[in-house]
Amino acid sequence: MKPLSAVKYSTLDLVPVRENGSPGQSLRNSLDLAQHVEKLGYTRFWVAEHHNMDGIASSATSVLIGYLAGGTSTIRVGSGGVMLPNHAPLVIAEQFGTLESLYPGRIDLGLGRAPGSDQMTARALRRERSGSADDFPEDVAELMAYLGPRTPEQRVIAMPGTGTNVPVWLLGSSLFSAQLAGERGLPYAFASHFAPRYLHEAIRVYRNHFKPSAVLDKPYVMLGVPLVAADTDEQADYLATSVYQRILALMRGQSLVQRKPVQSMDGLWLPHEKEAVASFLGLAMVGSPAKIRAKLQVLIEQTGADELIFTCDLYEHADRLHSYELLSQVMKG
Repeated sequence: MKPLSAVKYSTLDLVPVRENGSPGQSLRNSLDLAQHVEKLGYTRFWVAEHHNMDGIASSATSVLIGYLAGGTSTIRVGSGGVMLPNHAPLVIAEQFGTLESLYPGRIDLGLGRAPGSDQMTARALRRERSGSADDFPEDVAELMAYLGPRTPEQRVIAMPGTGTNVPVWLLGSSLFSAQLAGERGLPYAFASHFAPRYLHEAIRVYRNHFKPSAVLDKPYVMLGVPLVAADTDEQADYLATSVYQRILALMRGQSLVQRKPVQSMDGLWLPHEKEAVASFLGLAMVGSPAKIRAKLQVLIEQTGADELIFTCDLYEHADRLHSYELLSQVMKG
C-alpha cells in the first residue's frame, strides 16, 4: 500500500467571502494562505473560476494567479480550473503564457468544461462567443497548440504563450473529461470535493483510456478533498458547520457568504437536506489528525491517487491556517 508520505498534497482555495467581510480581505487571505502552505511543503496552490457568486472572490482567475505567484516563490500556482467554454482559447493562452513568462516553471493550467455559473451569467460572460461545453475537446487542442512550439504554417500565435508549454490538466466531475484526459495523455483532477459519486468510475475510465504522451508516460490522478482538521474531533465537527451551512445555501439558491459555525445544525436543515449535504461532502476529512490520517489511508488504498488537493472553507482564517498545518503533519507521516 502506498504510504501517505508518497502522496503529493496541494491546496484549492475557493477564496471565500464571509459575512461582514469583503472581497479585498478574502483575496489578501488567499495570498497569506498560499505563503503559509508554501512553507509547509504543499506542492501547488490552485484557485477556481466562479461567477455570480457573492461568497467566492476568484472570478478573475488569471489576475488572481498573478497576485499569488508574485507573493510566493516556490509553490506551483494555477487554476483549478479555468472554465474554457467561457473564453476564446487564444485569450487563455495569452494570459497563461504571460504568467509562465513572469513565473517560469510555476504555473499550472487546469481546465473545466462547465460554465462555473448559471446560464444567464454564462450568456453575460460570452456575449457573441458561441462556444459551449460541446466544443471542449477542440478548444483544448487549440489552446495547447498556442502554448506549444510555433509551426511554420501557424498564422495566429499567442504572445506571450507560444513555446511556453504550460502544463495543462483536465478537471471534471463526470466521465467525459476522464476519458478525454486519458486519450490525450494529460493529468486528470477529479472534483470529488463536491461530486464524489462518480469518483471510482472516473478513475477507472481515465486509466483505461490513458495513452502515453509527450506530457505523461503513465496516468496521474489528483483528487479534490474537503478538509476540516482541528486539534480534536469535537472542535472539527463544530467548525464544519460553516461548511454545511454553505453547501445548504448552495442547494437552496441562497447567498454563499460564509456563516459562523453553530453548536448544532438541528433546525437549520430538513432531513433530506442533511442527507444531500452529506452526499455532497462524501469525501470530506473532518476531525483530529488521527481520524483524518485513518480516512486518508483508506482513500489512497481504494484509489491509488497520486496527489490530493484539499479545500478548506472555514469561517475564521486562523482556523484554515491551522487546519492545513495539521494536515501537513499527517501527510508527512
